[in-house]
Amino acid sequence: MQPANHSQIQATTPAEKRALSYSSTIKKLFDEVLDTKMPADRIVANYFREHKKHGSKDRRVIRETLFGLFRWWGWLKQLGSQHDEQTWFKMLSCCALLEQHNWQQFANAWQSFSGFSTEQHQTIADFMTRAYLSIQEANALSVSDRNQLMNQLFADIEFKEQQLVPDWFWDVCPIEDEIQQIKLIEAMSSRPPIWARAQNIDTQVAVKQLQQAGIDASASEYFADALSLGNKSINLNDVALYKQGQVEIQDLASQVIGNTCQPKADEKWWDTCSGAGGKTLQLHSLMLQNASSNLSSSSKAKLTGSIVSSDIRSKALEELKKRAKRANFKGITVARWKSDDLPVDANSFDGVLVDAPCSCTGTWRRNPDMRWIDDRSCVDNKSELQLDILSRSSKAVKTGAHLVYATCSLSPIENEQVVEQFLQHNPNFDLVLSTHPFTQAQQKHITVWPNEANSDGMYVARMLRK
Repeated sequence: MQPANHSQIQATTPAEKRALSYSSTIKKLFDEVLDTKMPADRIVANYFREHKKHGSKDRRVIRETLFGLFRWWGWLKQLGSQHDEQTWFKMLSCCALLEQHNWQQFANAWQSFSGFSTEQHQTIADFMTRAYLSIQEANALSVSDRNQLMNQLFADIEFKEQQLVPDWFWDVCPIEDEIQQIKLIEAMSSRPPIWARAQNIDTQVAVKQLQQAGIDASASEYFADALSLGNKSINLNDVALYKQGQVEIQDLASQVIGNTCQPKADEKWWDTCSGAGGKTLQLHSLMLQNASSNLSSSSKAKLTGSIVSSDIRSKALEELKKRAKRANFKGITVARWKSDDLPVDANSFDGVLVDAPCSCTGTWRRNPDMRWIDDRSCVDNKSELQLDILSRSSKAVKTGAHLVYATCSLSPIENEQVVEQFLQHNPNFDLVLSTHPFTQAQQKHITVWPNEANSDGMYVARMLRK
């Protein structure tokens, strides 16, 4: 597919010329995502690496508009083909409105190129007034407010909140209650903050230092070491605490997994699908916290436990080792999966964590493009692999020890159903109750919904080998 042809557009001001240039670039990237089905963040990163002419403001306009288009694509695609010139400018204009972007001069140019009627221009002006008042009163616009705008702008099209995710999502993730559907959509249509963890440093000390560095940092009410770093982009290489290994980026939902594992300072754990090691580092940090809580204030925390991390990707394990070294964490070793055989000894671990490959529907909030470049098969074709990994990994669990299964999927097909199938074939394991950190409910299956604590989505279950 080719970028839209803007030959019919007459740009007369510098702002209009820049708006046209942005439009062409965004269109090229948007089509590339849909054509190649590669993640948008990877395509954007490659583009900026090849086109260093763009300044920080250019990058922000391009990147945030691109992701905004995917965030609202369930509505925007109903306007027609993005390859029609006026339709494309309608999409850009609506995206700027729905996202409330603050580059108004470019949004105005896209609006003027869109062919909107006088009535549609007035509808937009009225919406902008309401949006301004809403911001002034610190009341964020809801998805329903935005839905109302779209239905007013395009009276011949019916827009619904549920359209902001593909139809097949509701089949693999059935939510009968419409109120709960809207709550999930509300979260999916906004960006969560950057979540992080404090390591080897007091959380409040970390918050103070981060704030002094100009970062909108605050402590979480849910976990003692969890940090919110706000919604603004951060260059981590400029953050001293990150370079010293005292702050690690990890979404709050992901942090639920380690806290469900509850590793003790003297235990031996295996992280079977560690990737670059986010949860391995969290497990180690929690072990240190457990060691400290068991000693008097005059004693030094002693860690006698260890963690083995495995993955099929050697590059991911190399990155893990770099992160562990940066944090000065000892007792972490790697054992790559090289075949179907266990890369570790059987019956030898106090805890085994299986963070299985999945559809990643729980991360759609951060990666809205995934909603539209994936299809239902991304959920349906994973459960066999997930059950296989869980079954193999369970052989490393000692009697009386724990097996933890987790995914960043919201679908029971990849979560409860996999665990139930595993238990049917492994009667020597029992599900145990865990505390949902955001609701305090005692549950055997914990699903973290993005709307519960402003995070991604995640699933976790803990089992005990009898």
